[in-house]
Amino acid sequence: MPAAKYWVTKRCAPVTVEAAECLGGNGYVEESGMPRLVRESPLNSIWEGAGNVQALDVLRALRREPSALHAFLQEVGRARGADHRLDAAIKDLLTELADLGGAEGRARRIAERFALVLQGSLLVRFAPPEVADAFCASRLGGDSGGAFGTLPHTLDLRALVERARPLG
Repeated sequence: MPAAKYWVTKRCAPVTVEAAECLGGNGYVEESGMPRLVRESPLNSIWEGAGNVQALDVLRALRREPSALHAFLQEVGRARGADHRLDAAIKDLLTELADLGGAEGRARRIAERFALVLQGSLLVRFAPPEVADAFCASRLGGDSGGAFGTLPHTLDLRALVERARPLG
């Protein structure tokens, strides 16, 4: 679905900048390879089509293939009832799609919501509960800031850190 391409290209640049920051000075020196990734990350949305084009592709796909929306809703519906924030996000997306008049002006918002709802659905179904909870709280529940790492203090952050820590 074009929503995945939209979301990946929009998230690539901030993720690579955050990764360089995590590496500190080592992420800044050319020998690390990180500066090249930071410079090239915006190119993804150029090579794959500008964000507006990708977002409009989502609307085109919905209009051309109504069965695509049905398949998407079946997929995310498998997580129904598992997390109230995900359920609310699905409802909000359906409300957004109920009136496609002027949708072109909201195409980026719609594409982003498709991606986030699918991510949430997959995490609720297949990820450890603390990972799904963190995602739903920060991406669907509105309890976050604009920067990475602005997670609610009520989450099991220790479990998230332990999960990311290398073994040994």
